[in-house]
Amino acid sequence: MRSAGFWSSAIALAASLLLPWYLLQDGIGSLSYAGGAWLTDPDGAPALGMILAEGRWWLWPAVVAPLAGLAGAVLPMSRPARSWLFLLAGGLGLMLLAAQGWSIGPRGWMAPWLQAAWGDTEARQYGIGWGGTVVSGALIVLLAAGLAGRGAFRGDAFTATVAAVLTVAIVVFTILPIGQMMAGAFRDAAGGFAPASAVTRLADDRLWGLGCLAGAPRCGVVWNTLLLALLTAAGTTALGLAFALLVTRGRLRFPGPLRWLTVLPIVTPPFILGLGLILIFGRSGLLSQAASSWFGWELGRWIYGLPGLLLAQLFAFTPIAFLVLIGVVEGLSPTLEEASSTLRADERVTFRTVTLPLLLPGLANAFLLGFVESIADFGNAVVLGGSFNVLATEIFFAVVGAQADAGRAASLSLILLVLTLVVFFLQQRLTGRKSYVSISGKGDSGLPPPLPRGVRRLCVAVAGTWGALTVGLYVLAFMGGFVEVWGRDYTPTLRHFAKAFSIEGGQFTGLAWNSVLTTLELAAISAPITAALGILAAWLFSRTRFAGKGALEFATLLSFAVPGTVIGVAYLAAFNLPPLELAGTGAIIVACFVFRNLPVGLRSGMAAMAQIDRSLDEASHTLGGGGLDAFRRVVLPLLRPAIVAGLTYSFVRAMTTVSAVIFLVTAETELATVFIVNRIINGDYGLAISTSLVLIVLMLAVLGLMNLAVGRRRIGRRAAATPAAAAPVPGAIA
Repeated sequence: MRSAGFWSSAIALAASLLLPWYLLQDGIGSLSYAGGAWLTDPDGAPALGMILAEGRWWLWPAVVAPLAGLAGAVLPMSRPARSWLFLLAGGLGLMLLAAQGWSIGPRGWMAPWLQAAWGDTEARQYGIGWGGTVVSGALIVLLAAGLAGRGAFRGDAFTATVAAVLTVAIVVFTILPIGQMMAGAFRDAAGGFAPASAVTRLADDRLWGLGCLAGAPRCGVVWNTLLLALLTAAGTTALGLAFALLVTRGRLRFPGPLRWLTVLPIVTPPFILGLGLILIFGRSGLLSQAASSWFGWELGRWIYGLPGLLLAQLFAFTPIAFLVLIGVVEGLSPTLEEASSTLRADERVTFRTVTLPLLLPGLANAFLLGFVESIADFGNAVVLGGSFNVLATEIFFAVVGAQADAGRAASLSLILLVLTLVVFFLQQRLTGRKSYVSISGKGDSGLPPPLPRGVRRLCVAVAGTWGALTVGLYVLAFMGGFVEVWGRDYTPTLRHFAKAFSIEGGQFTGLAWNSVLTTLELAAISAPITAALGILAAWLFSRTRFAGKGALEFATLLSFAVPGTVIGVAYLAAFNLPPLELAGTGAIIVACFVFRNLPVGLRSGMAAMAQIDRSLDEASHTLGGGGLDAFRRVVLPLLRPAIVAGLTYSFVRAMTTVSAVIFLVTAETELATVFIVNRIINGDYGLAISTSLVLIVLMLAVLGLMNLAVGRRRIGRRAAATPAAAAPVPGAIA
């Protein structure tokens, strides 16, 4: 605790005096050497040491709070007194800096009531830069050290720091923007506070009507959304489980291609899946034409509506369930299954009574993610929804359509959050009171048993059918990148690739280079942050009890539960003014990526943590290790599948997301997905598809490197049996 307080205070003091305090319009400036010290950046953004000399008294907490923390760490005093000093220095320093940051802006006071209370001021402030960012982070650590000293989080400074950092991050980058957006539901057209407006919007019969049960053409949008989400969540969970079981326990000779084929849809840029489904099942699609010419069947436009939308979402979101469940299946220690076999239970009984119950946390988390992804998805709904309206499309058109009704969009988003809360509560009730531990402290956990024959045949049938459909879909979709004009001129060509990725004189002259390289850079920055934050949060929620844990855990799902366009608008509104003036920079895109994709790494980590016995952590504490030692040396090596899942999902979603960032990009930060969508809008499908193909190849290469870097978790000492070795030996005793 004392060491954490000392180093956090020292870092905060150095950052406050040396780093540029304010954010410039061109981004966070770098330091330059001037006057014998590192004080300013090249564009003249002064460090706090120079600002204080100008009489800006409201920034003194950034110096006084670290000095108080250093005094508490260096001077001799009792542990309770030191803890209180750390707590007050960190807490009050953060509160005062936040208060002044949201009070004074580029034009003086940020609110009329502040000007009325304090009078006119000539003070001016811009968004915080590196100085303000580092000081705020260090003060959070100082506050956490004080909490640990007071006995919170079992007195462990590392655990307290994880909880404090996660809480502040979720409040700033999730609750703040979404809260501001949701407040619009309770305002009238003039912007005044009017709770009755929300009641009027939510009571719309178009939302809750059940006319379809009495013969009307359609039901309310809410019921459509709920039906689609339940079907999608159930389907993706079942498919993800089938693929995970087949890859890990199917005794396949070559499981690698099936693993990659399963995750292929999430590395696909937007609208490609919808385009492929239309080319196969559309009115002029190959399957529809074959049915008409061979059997005289007119399939019509069935792909546009609930069936087509469900099929598209199953393709899009099954990889998420697979990534969650494969980590759980790989982490399932075979000890209990071997015990069941010892008691003469056959493979089917063992699978039904032992294996499946132990997989329940993974199944519940996969179902929750599938449900939330479905209700927030608007890309597939826009392409294939037809007359089957869902909340995501209603919100999208309320934001960007001719009506431009922000209040209606906020009210509909409120419904999405309520649906998410209900499913989250049910998931907690289902898995929160049981133990699913299968990894204990024993050195050798044995070999996983093979799948029962019936289960394996079912998994093979599902995987074979789904794999064939996936291959056909992608072959048809990507043929458009190798022909002159899809649908009119099928002459083979590489012209689209040359136009997008040409290199002349050592310079990247292709149209797509800038957007692809920018996307790679931002995704490479955000993916490790997302995975690390998700694993730390999973460890915290699974191993620690503290006030507000359930609320904080649910808050991590908020940005995941509303459509991406809503998140983009919320971020643009929340971070367009000081002190967090991030609009127009790459930082706002990275923040959006991190907190939008955080829930997948979190849920995957929590499902894996449910299998690890707490006694392993306790053994580390008994041997004198702190929370950091238990996490780094004991838990983290056992969470490698969850780490891979978090890295994989966060990276590919950063590479393929369009709805959440379409309002956040600028000419300097254009992403590849936005480039692709703009090409589709302009009718240049060849260029869009060729760019998508290159993106997919890049993502698969990076994912392969991630798997090699993280490695595989090995629980037992015995090597897995190969299919040939698994065959019974003639004459052997069973």
